[in-house]
Amino acid sequence: MQSKTLGGLPVKKGLRLSDILVTVLISLVFGVVYHFWASVYSLFKPLFPEAGELMYGMWFAAATLAFLLIRKPGVAVIAELAAAHIEVLFGSGWGLNLLLYGLIQGLACELVFAAFRYRKTGAWVVALAGAAAAFGSMFMDFYLSYTDDYALWMFIFKYSMRVISGVLIAGLAMLALAKALERTGVTSLLNPASSKDYAALDDVRNG
Repeated sequence: MQSKTLGGLPVKKGLRLSDILVTVLISLVFGVVYHFWASVYSLFKPLFPEAGELMYGMWFAAATLAFLLIRKPGVAVIAELAAAHIEVLFGSGWGLNLLLYGLIQGLACELVFAAFRYRKTGAWVVALAGAAAAFGSMFMDFYLSYTDDYALWMFIFKYSMRVISGVLIAGLAMLALAKALERTGVTSLLNPASSKDYAALDDVRNG
């Protein structure tokens, strides 16, 4: 089976070494962003209770952007988990639990893309992936008992904002970024032409 890149060129679904290296590079960048994003998160916190949740979606963005650029199974999980490793190396206060968050969040995104057989990357699909990552992080918060003291209304309010942030930042914002990168020609470098493309090019030359 084949999938398509943002530029429309079909590529095999199996991960190549270059795909893994690009995914790790994306994760490296986002790992750094994740580490410093806590400062942005903190800037919003004083606005109203749990206001920082409006910025939470950035911590899911490695998974969605990596998949949008590479379009292959496993990329979302690898990207999010690798970014979490980078954040841990920077000395995150969340420690090893952060790796569990990265795994669950990346897996949640991956399951959404898998549900559409890795073929659809429209706005609503990517938005759904961002929302799924938010639910994954919510599951981890609940599992680690971070929500035990929350009143029901606060729980709903907090995680509704996190889901919205996942949709807007990890979903729609990363889709816009991927399209911007496509216009620069970066995506064509990530996904070289297939044998069918070369055959078509030969037909044009011989025509």
